[in-house]
Amino acid sequence: MTAEPAQLSDAERIWQVVAGIPPGRVCTYGTVAELAGLPRRARMVGRVLSRLPEGSRLPWHRVVNARGELSLPADSPGAQMQRERLEDEGIGFVRGRIPLTRFGWQG
Repeated sequence: MTAEPAQLSDAERIWQVVAGIPPGRVCTYGTVAELAGLPRRARMVGRVLSRLPEGSRLPWHRVVNARGELSLPADSPGAQMQRERLEDEGIGFVRGRIPLTRFGWQG
């Protein structure tokens, strides 16, 4: 008798998708949810990412909202860090939005 593989938790599935977003690309919360097998659970993706431990190496900064905007408050340290990391990867902003047609990743 063989042991069945352990199923991944929802958070682990989200982490796997986010870990796969290549540098220089972004993915929306909704697309991360879809790719993790959690359709219509974009808010769950946001909650999972908001609970990452400080210093996590997961590229959370590559996840943006459906309009290509950062979801953190614009004047927050987290939003500033996210924008800097994205710009360091060559991602450009046009009037505060990332052009998803150019920088979006669909998995």
